[in-house]
Amino acid sequence: MTSPVADPVSASPLLALRGAILAYLTVDATLARLMGGSLRLYDEPPRGAVPVYGVFGDAEIRDDAVDGAASHAHSLSLVLYARPGSARSGLAAAERMADLLADAPLALPGHHLVTLRVARLGATRDPATGEARATLTLQAVTEHRPA
Repeated sequence: MTSPVADPVSASPLLALRGAILAYLTVDATLARLMGGSLRLYDEPPRGAVPVYGVFGDAEIRDDAVDGAASHAHSLSLVLYARPGSARSGLAAAERMADLLADAPLALPGHHLVTLRVARLGATRDPATGEARATLTLQAVTEHRPA
């Protein structure tokens, strides 16, 4: 008899957090409008995509166990690509995401969200291409929820 394979999303606190963020943001009509009609948040920049869209950026989790409870501290960024000539378009979408995600009651499969906060919102411009981006950095703490 073979043992069942764990669901990779519920096994990974980072994947569970990313999935919960995606699900939570999908239903906001204002954010969809800012991004061209629907939430456009990807793992990788899609070929030929026209901004405004976002990608999951740098992420890191570290063990944050207290008294034997399995918990993780997360740092996760969302990078929003602005329309050409409009840094404001990326910033507006990033600010809406920040408003929605600050202390959002996200449901994470296999985990419990203890805290979620917006740590930083920044804007940059690529010197070579002139492309404007907004980066939203989130910090979270999750605890493993036994099956």
